[in-house]
Amino acid sequence: MANYAWVLGVRPGYEDEYKKRHDEIWPEMTRDLRAAGIRNYNIFRHGLTLFGYFECDDLPAAIEAMGKSEANKRWGEWMAPIMVIDTDPATKFPYLLPLMFHQD
Repeated sequence: MANYAWVLGVRPGYEDEYKKRHDEIWPEMTRDLRAAGIRNYNIFRHGLTLFGYFECDDLPAAIEAMGKSEANKRWGEWMAPIMVIDTDPATKFPYLLPLMFHQD
């Protein structure tokens, strides 16, 4: 199992809306995340900065599966107006943060 993290942003004034949308996340979205092998997915917010953490055994396969997910496509379109999204053009996935330290 490998762990991954990303940083994105929420646009000013949309902090509460971002939280509300995740409180009401679509069942098909969480189903597709699980089916893609993404688990223990957490998103934290500090001001306008979003920090995501998840675990996955096969990241390339998970990215491919989520790229084929209709729910993920609709979710991305719905969230785009309230977020600042910086994605890696090679993966079409948020830039992943390099691990600097780990302790069990």
